[in-house]
Amino acid sequence: MKFTVLCFVWGLTWIAVKLGVEYVPPMMFAATRFMVAGAAFIAWAWARGQRRAFAKGDKKRLFIVSLLMITLCYGPLFWGMQFVPSGTAAVLEMSLTPLALLAFGIALGEEQWNSLRAFAMLLGAGGLCLLFAPSIDLAGLETGLPMLGLVAIAWAAISSAWGSVLAKPLISKCGSARLCGLTTLIGGSLLLIASLTIEPRSAESLVAPWEWQAVAGWLFLVVFGSLLGYSIYIQLLRDIGPARAGSFAFVSPAIAVSVGVVFADEPAEPQRFIGMALMILAAAICLSGDRISRISERSATGLQRHR
Repeated sequence: MKFTVLCFVWGLTWIAVKLGVEYVPPMMFAATRFMVAGAAFIAWAWARGQRRAFAKGDKKRLFIVSLLMITLCYGPLFWGMQFVPSGTAAVLEMSLTPLALLAFGIALGEEQWNSLRAFAMLLGAGGLCLLFAPSIDLAGLETGLPMLGLVAIAWAAISSAWGSVLAKPLISKCGSARLCGLTTLIGGSLLLIASLTIEPRSAESLVAPWEWQAVAGWLFLVVFGSLLGYSIYIQLLRDIGPARAGSFAFVSPAIAVSVGVVFADEPAEPQRFIGMALMILAAAICLSGDRISRISERSATGLQRHR
């Protein structure tokens, strides 16, 4: 149930982000969203009695996690998307996210190698390519700022995955609400500093009134994208591990594109629906891969005994 809610909510955040960044500098839009959500998370955690002091090593890990999951993810992502077509950016970022989560999970001892899950990752990446094929445009991306934009988007996926795996041991120590609050508040504050330093019109946007579309998108991202979606994601990291939690990246884009087809008259090519089917199948394999492997092992053992 939590996984389904996460996929649906984060599938709709693309629309909210698109609404907001048309009127507000992207990094500033993200920074204020995370800071407000972080303050709300911390207030909720304190009300639940989650106030235990951090060990020195955990404080260092917390700062690194906040930097990787928020600041060094959303900063480069929004910067890179200025120079890369949205479809190309979506395929790159969404296909790398579950792959990177699996790779870091194995490297840091949070996941075990599973050939079935690896196959699901490749299947999902192929589905993403089919889904966004009409909007993929590689022309002019070989050099200059567009190439740097591709690198920034790829790094955003890697940074988020790295931080997610590092975050898992902290969840049981400080509670999911408190961890959500601290990572979004710290990461958002650093993103605010970066925005004020390098982003045009960022200081002006802090005092000038926003258009209602930006306000509506911002509120959706705070309430549903962060307070609901991010908290569920952190809980899934704890409960089912990085690789399975990260398979949301194969379902959320299908939801986003479906909404665009129904409500925004976007093209509904058959290949897009084939891509969606492949991505949903990939997510299903990721979520149930361990169970399938155990059933296969028991069946093989039973056959050997029967012989």
